[in-house]
Amino acid sequence: MSTRLSIITTRTGDDGSTGLADGTRLAKSSLRIAAMGEVDETNACLGLLLTEALPAPLPLELVKVQHDLFDVGADLCMPGHAMLGQAAVLRLEGLVAELNQDLQPLQEFILPGGSKAAAYAHLARTVCRRAERTLVALNAAEPGQVPVAVLLYFNRLSDLLFVVARWVHHQAGVRDVLWQKGFTQSNFSS
Repeated sequence: MSTRLSIITTRTGDDGSTGLADGTRLAKSSLRIAAMGEVDETNACLGLLLTEALPAPLPLELVKVQHDLFDVGADLCMPGHAMLGQAAVLRLEGLVAELNQDLQPLQEFILPGGSKAAAYAHLARTVCRRAERTLVALNAAEPGQVPVAVLLYFNRLSDLLFVVARWVHHQAGVRDVLWQKGFTQSNFSS
């Protein structure tokens, strides 16, 4: 394997710009760079989730997602490039269906929490949704420059992370924290 990075501090971004793989320089405030950062944040949240003891097949599946997210980063760093394909979207759909089949139907909204692993999954879900919104905005600003599979993938990934939070609880025998309408008014009113 060749060396990818030998100098970490290059000072090339001191002017508020950063480089894409094709040599183009963009403002760090651009939608494309924001999308790349939010994809990276999603990946970091998955890394945090993976520090927990998770039942199989979750660790391997989440590592696959982390690799997919690097592919998405490459797609964003090289406009017109498309590494992530429809097969990755279908893999997520299959995993959502597999994990969801063991869960009871939802009767109420769920609050993030209950266990650390589920809370991490919910955090990853919310960061993923933010990344998805930025990807949609980038695609609107630069039509056709975000591969369709990437947009679909992020929509499915947030679904997966919601199901993961519930599935982790189910596997551990922990109940989801359910939203209770009017909870604060009926329990903490003065």
